Amino acid sequence: MIAYKGVKWYHYQGALLPRVPPHQEISLNRQEQNELLKLSGALFLRYTDEWKREDGEFWFVIKEYFGGIEELSANTRSKIRRGQKRNDVRQVDAEYIAQFGYEVYMRAFEQYDTFIEPMDTKHFEAYIRSKERCEYWGVFDKHSNKLVAYSENFTEADMCHYSTIKFHPEFLKNYTSYILFYEMNRYYLESKKMRYVNDGARSISHETNVQKFLMEKFKFKKAYVRLHIAYRRDVALAVKLLYPLKGMIEKIEHPLVKKISVTLKQEAIRRSFG
Repeated sequence: MIAYKGVKWYHYQGALLPRVPPHQEISLNRQEQNELLKLSGALFLRYTDEWKREDGEFWFVIKEYFGGIEELSANTRSKIRRGQKRNDVRQVDAEYIAQFGYEVYMRAFEQYDTFIEPMDTKHFEAYIRSKERCEYWGVFDKHSNKLVAYSENFTEADMCHYSTIKFHPEFLKNYTSYILFYEMNRYYLESKKMRYVNDGARSISHETNVQKFLMEKFKFKKAYVRLHIAYRRDVALAVKLLYPLKGMIEKIEHPLVKKISVTLKQEAIRRSFG
């Protein structure tokens, strides 16, 4: 974590990202971007502005109100009730997830089509214990009391970010996703009176159906923003040279090439804003 001009920034997959609610505007000139890149050692930094613009190729998926179970479709209400019968949902601490969350993490990871490598047990436990100011929720199978899903949430001012959510695939038939999101939405939006809950930005590194699920089932919506990216000088040159080849590069199945392909896809989104 690095602080720069009142904003905390953190490293993620070679990038430097701001630890702020997405509605908080960030403005950096070229000199400030270069200074931050030099201080951090990151390959590139990424941030957004123009919160809730009319449209665009980049967005966050958010929900700003809790309308009770009545706001949802009959089908979704039915699945929530079945989920309540089969599962318990409760807040747990980081130490619990560090000790008992790895199986859920790995089984969920096996379902992803991504170049990102999963953590081993030791690194997973260290990662969970190193997190600051995070809240954890667990879903427990009532029959076995086994942890079958968890969410790592980050709260900042009047916003809650559903940062990392993992579901054990064998228990999804028990509507673990329905009951987890319903209970967290109720807690943060109704009980805690948060301005909104945020499931994160548009995914670039791997395909995800979670955001589509939230918009279809729980009335989440896209909050469009403008994407800014500033590259380290050598990375900027590589992106410039490789960008014309992005169509060919994205067809190559190799972990390193996949990382390059994601970077070029991200660059295409940045260029879409002109």
